[in-house]
Amino acid sequence: MGQLTREQLLARKIGHEVVDLGDGSTVKVRGLNRDQAHAMQQLDAGRARDLFMIATGMVAPEMSEEDVAVWFTGDETGAIERVSTAIVRLSGMADGQGKDATKSVPRGRGRGRA
Repeated sequence: MGQLTREQLLARKIGHEVVDLGDGSTVKVRGLNRDQAHAMQQLDAGRARDLFMIATGMVAPEMSEEDVAVWFTGDETGAIERVSTAIVRLSGMADGQGKDATKSVPRGRGRGRA
């Protein structure tokens, strides 16, 4: 294998994916790193989080939160949902992912102890 580019090396760490927008066009997204995911959680739930997540996770084309807000307004094909679903999965934040999926019940719990 040859020498990796910066983009290839980072793609291995975070994960990149090409997302079909439903009309044959595509965008490239990546997962959020730990600091970015934490920053997103500090925002009010809803639109602010969505704007931050998509603007941060879009690789190509790069978009600002303002760009994403304009895209939200005109999206009638569900493209934003496809993009956000991919970013959530690549970030390890989807249901069933992460530490909670592998946790076991601590000893002494759930055994009828009073």
